[in-house]
Amino acid sequence: MLLPLASGVLLLAGWVLEWAGVPVAPTVVWAVGLLAGAWTFVPGAIRRLLRGRLGVGLLMTIAAVGAVLLGHVGEAAALAFLFSIAEALEDRAMDRARGGLRALLALIPETATVSRLSGETTIPAADIQEFDILVVKPGERVATDGVVVSGRSSIDTSAITGESIPVEVGPGVAVPAGSINGTGALQIEATADGRDNSLTTIVTLVEQANARKGERARLADRIARPLVPAILILAAVIVVFGFIVGDPALWTERALVVLVAASPCALAIAVPVTVISAIGAASRFGVIIKSGHAFEQLGAVQTVALDKTGTLTRGRPEVVAVHTAPGCDRDTVLAIAAGLEQHSTHPLATAILTAAPRPATVTEVTEHSGQGISGWHGTELVRVGSPRWIDPAGLREQAAPLEEQGMTVAVVETAGQVAGIIGIRDELRPEAAEAVRDLHAAGIETVMLTGDNERTARALAAQAGIIEVRAELLPADKASAIEASRQTRRTAMIGDGINDAPALAAADVGIAMGVTGSDAAIESASVAFTGTDLRLIPKALLHARRGRRIMTGNIGLSLAIIIVLLPLALFGVLGLAGVVLVHEVAEVVVILNGIRAARRSAALLTASA
Repeated sequence: MLLPLASGVLLLAGWVLEWAGVPVAPTVVWAVGLLAGAWTFVPGAIRRLLRGRLGVGLLMTIAAVGAVLLGHVGEAAALAFLFSIAEALEDRAMDRARGGLRALLALIPETATVSRLSGETTIPAADIQEFDILVVKPGERVATDGVVVSGRSSIDTSAITGESIPVEVGPGVAVPAGSINGTGALQIEATADGRDNSLTTIVTLVEQANARKGERARLADRIARPLVPAILILAAVIVVFGFIVGDPALWTERALVVLVAASPCALAIAVPVTVISAIGAASRFGVIIKSGHAFEQLGAVQTVALDKTGTLTRGRPEVVAVHTAPGCDRDTVLAIAAGLEQHSTHPLATAILTAAPRPATVTEVTEHSGQGISGWHGTELVRVGSPRWIDPAGLREQAAPLEEQGMTVAVVETAGQVAGIIGIRDELRPEAAEAVRDLHAAGIETVMLTGDNERTARALAAQAGIIEVRAELLPADKASAIEASRQTRRTAMIGDGINDAPALAAADVGIAMGVTGSDAAIESASVAFTGTDLRLIPKALLHARRGRRIMTGNIGLSLAIIIVLLPLALFGVLGLAGVVLVHEVAEVVVILNGIRAARRSAALLTASA
């Protein structure tokens, strides 16, 4: 800010000296002020020109040089000051937006206590390696992602996931980097290096977002890119016209004013400052938006499709019923199922493994996405999967009531014969119904897409308030359903499993439940939640919707300024100083408007569409 401010002080001093009637001195002071302001943008404009790139800085450079040649040193100094101060304010706005994001890294402590064979030792957090055992005392921050191996406590993850209620943790529970330990001491096994954890990933993803621009960013670029050479050509035509009509000085001066009036300064920053501000703010309440395009699409969503297991439900299913075929016992059925499921990432696998502490030995395991798993137990082919893949046969009558009670039924088969069925229930998340209500209040439709059976799906959908249900879908069927929905409405898909990956990729916006989601789901999605609170869904959609409106307003204002100023400059209504002032004030307004996209408020949840 020093050079622009110095330029402004010298400009003001020149005006004072001119008002006092001091000869020569005003011009000298203005010239120095011009050099101070021009130093902030002229070298960059020349470097870009040498690389074959035209920009707004080049227009301003030509206008300043032309004004000096015409003897208007004061106006040239005013142009240099106003453009340099606007550029500095833009840089500060962008730095502020990025700074809020980078502040997430401050949640990681500088040091961590690690348990070694020789005792506890303190090391820099960046030196933590995977599998190190961290000792986290009450009130301390967790230095990297890990799993609790000893101790019980509550952790505050509000700064990372946006969830305000502390989470109870104990052995086997995952803990994210940056969370604050409560009242109990914990020993945590690191699952990520100190330099590469969930927080550093969040920052990297969001910083990359501005590079992948959205539709409005591309629109602004498409307008601005040809506008610069077109303005130069228009200015040249005006100068030639001046020589034709016999008044080259007047029309050369107007050409310079037109050059400034039509420059797309505000248009060039209309979208980037908004996108960075809005995406940075979203990351601070637990929503990671991977690109500007995803942010814009998120703001236009009209339908949200939700997976059931692990998304609408808690993701902590439990085995609540087991029925066996004649000649088979409960423990054997569970052991075979567990032997297969221990190779699966599906949320239901955890429930079966918990119910069967001694899984059978199963080899050559193959996962059939959306259907089940098969493998070999000794010399017998064994399978576990949905009733659509394995016919329950004689246990069909027992399976139907389980599904009507909202359970998912897994059929276990050995050597081609049904050995038993397992009823697994995953309770609906307590906030699911509220999240669905908020979506409906914002005018956004909801639909459940699940591979589960119709009866189970409808039972849970009714509890959540979702009317439209598409059940018994394979991964390809989910993707087809999303493609069909996209034909008429902008559609977002929310899921967490491998079988959701095709649908996430097919949607206008794929949203992964980042904490519990599979790598395939997170990779396929363009948005990820660091938390599990479904109320983030309407909050994120309304936040993006508001940012989209701000971007549209910025583009409209930028174009309106050019359209209004161009004829005023061409016909001499406004001189160089007046045009520069209006242009740069508009640029500051655009910057300040874009920064508004960083504001977060509970009012977003009740904002109208």
